[in-house]
Parts: sequence; structure tokens; C-alpha cells
Amino acid sequence: MQKGSGFTMWQLNTQCNEIGNSYVFLTREGQVVVMDGGCSKDEYYLRGFLAHMGNHVHTWFISHPHSDHMDSLISILKEPRGITINRIVHSPFTEDLINSEPDYAAHCRHFYHLLLQVNNIEIVELNSPGWTEDIGGLNFKILGVSNPEIIHNGYNNSSMIIKVWDKKKSILFLADAGEECGDKLLSSPFRQELDCDYVQMAHHGQRGCRQSFYQSIHFRACLWSTPQWVWDNNTGNGPGTGHLKTEETRQWMKEKGITEHHVSWKGLYQLD
Repeated sequence: MQKGSGFTMWQLNTQCNEIGNSYVFLTREGQVVVMDGGCSKDEYYLRGFLAHMGNHVHTWFISHPHSDHMDSLISILKEPRGITINRIVHSPFTEDLINSEPDYAAHCRHFYHLLLQVNNIEIVELNSPGWTEDIGGLNFKILGVSNPEIIHNGYNNSSMIIKVWDKKKSILFLADAGEECGDKLLSSPFRQELDCDYVQMAHHGQRGCRQSFYQSIHFRACLWSTPQWVWDNNTGNGPGTGHLKTEETRQWMKEKGITEHHVSWKGLYQLD
């Protein structure tokens, strides 16, 4: 990959028509950064993508320990097959937060245990927001970390919130932030830093932040890490017949005047 004057970001498209969250960055100085990486079924697609970029990751962010965000990384940590990683950044959960979703608790602990076993990878654990770093001319700032006081929808509401920017463009990554997480962000000291050019829609665009959250911040385009069945609200009986809130969120964006949408099921999206 050739170095450019600014950063490039790819929103990876799911290869298995399942929910997943996966973004890859190439900085102007040539460093590779990964955000989440997606579910286990998309592991080989991600491996191929990273191989094309040299198989070395400078920093890997994990927003929260749900399978559709971290399982590709888990597979790579178990069997690197040539992939090297300088460091992994995440916001660890308390025991109460881990236990708030019994179906995920064992898998979350497995991930944390795996992080303790890895060699030659720096593990950065963030318990408070504000961590900022310039990686090859690309700025990363953590605006939100785990919220142990929010047990309802606990894992999603403890998504790490990340602002990424250079002199030309900015992106706000909401991961799977729920309503309570969004409300907390609006009342946080980082409120003014939520404005951006691109916003990654919370929780794949359904059952995430409230409409009031999106109304309160300024942005011009949406990134949707969303398979087609979620985009169409189709859980088995046809478009528009499911229980998902994607259509409602899409209507919010229409009312806000947002017309630029980049949806992962439509293909790989590259932002230069």
C-alpha cells in the first residue's frame, strides 16, 4: 500500500450476511489501525485484507466484548498466521457488568483471559475517557468508556466511543451505544467533540442512540455497519415486517436532511 497525503478508511462489508462491525485505517505514514474486526465468519476476509496491507497492525481497538465485534480478533490471537499487532486498546468491564448479560459472560471472560496470555502485544486498558494519540498523522480520542453504572443493555451501553480525525475529515464511532450511553455523552465534558463529518450509526442503525442524540450533534454522512436484512427490517417475513428499528432511524436521518449513506451490505466502502 502506498502512503498518501491523508488517511484512508475502509468500512468492510460482511461476507456472511450477519451483523458485524469492522473498519480498517491506513494512516498517511503507512500505519494500519483496526476497529473491532467483525464476527468469526468474516475472519478470513479480514485476514486477506490485512495481508494485502502487510500483515502488521499498529493499533487494534475493541469497542466492547460482543461476538460480532471481537471474534475475528480472537481467532487471529489464537492463530496469528503471520499477522502481528503492536497493541490492543479496550475498556475493561467490571464483574457486575460482565454478569449483566449471562449469555455473553463466559465469552467475555474468555477474551479477557486471552489478552492476559498474548506475548509481544501491549494491552491498553482505559477506565476513563480522554485518551488521545496521533498515529501517523491520524488523531484518535476516546470520548466514552465502559459505564458500569448502566446495567440495562449493559454491554452495548459500555461501548468505547472514539473520535477519529485529521485536517480534512472526522468520524465519530458509536459502536453499539444504546440510549443511555448516548444521553451520557451529551452531558459529558466531550459534548462539543461529538460533531463530525461522518457518524457510524449506533448498534448497526437500530435500537441505538435516541433521535435526540442525532438531532443534537452535527454531521453530514452516515456509516452503517449493517447487513441487508437489518437495513430492510426483514427478520424472516419480508422487508418492513420485523421488530428492528432501522426504518425508524432511517426516517430520523431523512428528517435531519442527511442524504449520504454508506451501508456495508452494499459493498466495501473506501473513504479517502
